[in-house]
Amino acid sequence: MKFTSGGIPVANFSLAVKEIYKNGDGEKRTNTLWIRCVAWRRWAEVVGEFVTRGKFLFVEGRLQLRSYQDREGQKRNVTEVVVTTPRFLGPPNNGNGPKAAECSKPAEPVDESDNLFSERGSETTDQEIPF
Repeated sequence: MKFTSGGIPVANFSLAVKEIYKNGDGEKRTNTLWIRCVAWRRWAEVVGEFVTRGKFLFVEGRLQLRSYQDREGQKRNVTEVVVTTPRFLGPPNNGNGPKAAECSKPAEPVDESDNLFSERGSETTDQEIPF
């Protein structure tokens, strides 16, 4: 979690959405989609305090399209979810979510090597935030 120059809390994070399916040949395939999210004010504080890698999280929000210039002066376009409500899911021993009787089977760990948003140098700095 960071703060804007005006003191408003903001948290940027990525969610992994994992899909497992069988292709036409019957082979098991896995596809992971990475979704950028941004939370503001109190939700940023909640996300910053309770969300860690491996937690089960469902977010509600709106899509936002924005652009910025990176360090090399290139124009970059970003699509992200502006979080209006985060909901914690998963087993209680994960530190959040419903009672054990309401839980489904825990998800398998996600390989983050294909997360385009976690590459070094891709972090947004305070100078890149347009306010």
